[in-house]
Amino acid sequence: MPIVAHNDLPTFERLRAEGQHILDPDRAIQQDIRELHIGLLNMMPDAALAATERQFFRLIGQSNPIAQFYVHPFSLEGLHRSAKAEAYIDRYYEPFERIREEGLDALIVTGANVTGQDLADEPFWEPLIGVIDWAAEHVTSTLCSCLTTHAVLQFRYGQRRCPLPAKRWGVYPHRVVKRQHPLIASVNTLFDVPHSRFNDISRAQFDAAGLQVLAESDEAGVHLATSSDGFRLIFFQGHPEYDTISLLKEYKREVNRFANGEREDYPPFPEHYFPLREQAILDEHRERVLKAIDRGRPAPELPEDLIAPRLDNTWHDTAEGVVGNWMGLIYQITSNSRQAPFMEHIDPSNPLGLTAN
Repeated sequence: MPIVAHNDLPTFERLRAEGQHILDPDRAIQQDIRELHIGLLNMMPDAALAATERQFFRLIGQSNPIAQFYVHPFSLEGLHRSAKAEAYIDRYYEPFERIREEGLDALIVTGANVTGQDLADEPFWEPLIGVIDWAAEHVTSTLCSCLTTHAVLQFRYGQRRCPLPAKRWGVYPHRVVKRQHPLIASVNTLFDVPHSRFNDISRAQFDAAGLQVLAESDEAGVHLATSSDGFRLIFFQGHPEYDTISLLKEYKREVNRFANGEREDYPPFPEHYFPLREQAILDEHRERVLKAIDRGRPAPELPEDLIAPRLDNTWHDTAEGVVGNWMGLIYQITSNSRQAPFMEHIDPSNPLGLTAN
């Protein structure tokens, strides 16, 4: 079943307009179908707050037909927000105190912008640890996205991320390396995932932490892994939630930063993303930007309308498959009570029965 529009969050209307099936709460209560309650801890900066929210709502809503999904977005105190973003969060997001009291079946934690290399210095550090520790006791499974993967690897497993020689930015092929795991059952054994990051947790670090690596790339490294039990923690190092144009929008921001003198070099293309024709168009645009800067004139706008229609999405179907498998597994083992993570017969240390006794 689809996501239930249990409040007036604008994302619901946006997704309806895209053709997604969003269920009204009056219809939901008439259906004898189990509901799942999923928390979305959104730590993204203001400019990406609503877009990230929509991306994960889409993945959840499109992923699995077996339940009604109630998604509960929330954020953390201490993150720098504009007055507009604070008002949006106050209006549409739920306080963590209420979520903690009512409970969740699953939790997704997004990435965040950081100011330095040591994540322990970030304002979200202690509050994030509190949420993850609470979820470990009360939530069936937690999915960590990108920066949160790095944070959890640091505070729970003692594995600190390492800076890359250059930004890892583009769409990369990944291969499933543990095909028997039910989280990746029936998905493509070779699939693409977008990445956008300056730091990396290596395969050796995942192995040293005793984690299970499920999918990795020769170019981009580990993307998908789980905790040693196979399910309580799910780690994404890439961004399978990205829209088709997400990297285009990011490229545009970097071009504008260059034009405004906020970065010294003109940004390179995201790898394996722009087709040749679009690269030629963007090369021409680069020359126009450089000429405008030399003449002291405003830089021309990047021609998104010429680029976006010809971009391909080669990752979303597999992302839906992985998230759908995750939701299905949660449905099979989570308690009917939102306050309890498992059915009575489930072993929390081996919830899927994957590890040897």
